[in-house]
Amino acid sequence: MDACEVSAEDVELEYVSAGGVRERGPLGCLWSVRFESVRPERRFPAFRGQGNWCGWYWSATCGGHVGYESWLERDRLMLLDFDPLVTGMSSQPFRLSWAEPGGKRVRHTPDFFVRRTDGTALVVDVRPDERIEPQDAVKFAVTAAACRSVGWDFARVGTPDAVLMANVRWLAGYRHPRVHHPDVADRLVEVFADGAGLLDGARRVGDQIAVLPVLFHLLWRRILTTDLESGLLSADTQVRDGEVREGGGDAVASAAAASG
Repeated sequence: MDACEVSAEDVELEYVSAGGVRERGPLGCLWSVRFESVRPERRFPAFRGQGNWCGWYWSATCGGHVGYESWLERDRLMLLDFDPLVTGMSSQPFRLSWAEPGGKRVRHTPDFFVRRTDGTALVVDVRPDERIEPQDAVKFAVTAAACRSVGWDFARVGTPDAVLMANVRWLAGYRHPRVHHPDVADRLVEVFADGAGLLDGARRVGDQIAVLPVLFHLLWRRILTTDLESGLLSADTQVRDGEVREGGGDAVASAAAASG
């Protein structure tokens, strides 16, 4: 199939509803389903000698677990969770299929479906550049065209920046709401209103052992912000007032950010 000629009626979509019922039909008829709430289209296997690592990541955005099939998918899922533009996501959300010119059916299951704060949707495939075979490239191209036909964005993403990922992994350890203490958080926002060093600001609020987890939680939620790409978080990292106040979840981001 020529990806440039793909229409929503050319592609069949199959998914498992939140109630466990398997549904199937043309993409053009099913695109409005809330795919961020469906069950995974396939299971996450675990067996001796397995070459990839499957698991479940607890998402602060979703308030529940989302599956992954590799460490790279786990990292990308964590970045989605860190993005304040994301309000919901699901893994292995559906299977797409279409007919090749000879009549053979080709099937592809994207890795993630993402819902943004403005209601738009993003479909994500996770695959490093060096692991894309010619048949994979065709599947991604057709999937991208199918997504465009129903107004969805599509992003094929690879390995994220190492420094950014290391910092986000650290902050993810403090993503759960139980870390939040309102009185400490309010004081931290005051202290960092004009910017300050991470450890110095924490000490100005109180015992650093008690204050630092709340500080990291506020950085995760983007209530406070810092440069996460130029270096690893340290005592001297400059922290300042962020832009997020409420809403948007505690969540990669729009299609542009997801592609980074």
